[in-house]
Amino acid sequence: MPADRPGAAEPAQHYRLDDLSIDIARQRVLRDGGQALDVSGLSFRLLAYLLRQGTRVVGFDELIAQVWAPAHVGEETVTQRVRLLRQALGDDGRQPRYLRSVRGQGYQLCVEPQPADAPQVDGTRPSGRRRMAMLAIVLALAGAGGLAWWLWPAAPPPQRSPLLERAAYYAGIGQRDNNERAIALYRQRLQESPDDGEAMVGLGRAYAARLCLYGGRADDAALAQSLAEAAIARDPGDAAAHAALAYSHDCRGNVAAALAGYEKVVELDPRADASRASAAYLYERRGRIADALAQNLAVRAPDKVRFLDLQIASNLSLLGYAADAEARYRRSFQLYPDNVFSNLAWPTFLYTHGRAGEAAAALEQAMARGTEHAGLHLLAAELALARGDRDAAKAAVLRARALRPQASWPSTLVWILGADPAPPRERLQAQAQDLRAGLAQGADAMDGLDASLLFELAGDRASAIAALDAAVDAGYYDAAYLRVSPLFAPMRSDPGFGRALAAIDARVARERDRARAAGLTPARGEVTAAQRG
Repeated sequence: MPADRPGAAEPAQHYRLDDLSIDIARQRVLRDGGQALDVSGLSFRLLAYLLRQGTRVVGFDELIAQVWAPAHVGEETVTQRVRLLRQALGDDGRQPRYLRSVRGQGYQLCVEPQPADAPQVDGTRPSGRRRMAMLAIVLALAGAGGLAWWLWPAAPPPQRSPLLERAAYYAGIGQRDNNERAIALYRQRLQESPDDGEAMVGLGRAYAARLCLYGGRADDAALAQSLAEAAIARDPGDAAAHAALAYSHDCRGNVAAALAGYEKVVELDPRADASRASAAYLYERRGRIADALAQNLAVRAPDKVRFLDLQIASNLSLLGYAADAEARYRRSFQLYPDNVFSNLAWPTFLYTHGRAGEAAAALEQAMARGTEHAGLHLLAAELALARGDRDAAKAAVLRARALRPQASWPSTLVWILGADPAPPRERLQAQAQDLRAGLAQGADAMDGLDASLLFELAGDRASAIAALDAAVDAGYYDAAYLRVSPLFAPMRSDPGFGRALAAIDARVARERDRARAAGLTPARGEVTAAQRG
């Protein structure tokens, strides 16, 4: 159920809205005469939240935060959901009976909803005098202390720039165009106030997101790093600035530096759930799966951390709890159609577990949702290659490279598939050596897989296996992918490839033992609330 206003007493569970009876606990809506209306899921959550706000105008930002969280969506998603709710209620947006739009502000119930045990009122809004009388009764019964929090939305922090408010809103949605809007607003704020640390941090995160999520350039992360460092110089104890610095390293694949940064944030602010979860993600990338699961389960407010359920699913999948991971991936895919990572994670899980047909169907559904990410096209390429459709695979990797032109992996696949001519052997080997050398400096273990494929393309099998071993040493433990991917098919006959898989299996077994000893793994299916702490 959506959150209620801060400081509220126990909310009512039954409401009257004009001729409708709403049972919150049973999620049931009845029209007078006994007709049941089909209001469920997000539509019911939206209705329930609006009922608890009376006839107050509720803005888009508040609805997104209270009804859709932890998903990050735009105003169009809210508008579409309101349209569906109206259809279910039999309401007409042009002549609304239950829910009206307030241009430029949000939405408002047309009549005052009443608790079911309160006297029913007619279909008109109470007069000003009557509203004041009702308020007086509530104040007398409940006491004034804290009740204003229940009646009115919380005020924003004092003297915070409206530009920062809007910039933070757009940055939080998680879409390319909105991230660009956030960048423009943060830059405008810094023109007004060059020493605004919050604007520096926000702009830095938005620049890093441009590279990390939306196919930007490497210098975007360099700008992000310089802004975060400027904010830290201004206030060395600013946890948000350290988080922005860590994210800039993260987006460039500097895993060691990013992890140290996230750990610093948690040291400065143990309540920093987002950085704790980011550290957990990187623990997994370093092969510390038990530590990753422990940190993910230590998050204090799971509903406020994006992608947390996906991270726990990934931890469980690597540790061998495939059924538990599958339930989480499937649920995230169903609940968050606008989330590109949910759209990618579910078909990827199916693919790596040998369910190629289901993976292809899920990927088609994900792409139909309108989200685009290089990872989706890379997965499409592997699926096409596995079924022998090389032309489709070539088209997919070319699109992935167009979306992430700075990334090495899409280019490597373009060359392997012959979508573009590969560079000379010496250049392939040099690039592979650079990638492998980066592992010693704390780069992502995936660089070792990339180097392995480049060495194989150059005809150097021994170096390809050595690079794969280096990836495993750096923490790459996804043996399921290595076993199923057609990209690694030429190496599977090599004894060294089998030894690498055996090494992964042994290390994962140790991590599983550590997780069990710490009481982190599920007993029968789901991780329990008690284990979340």
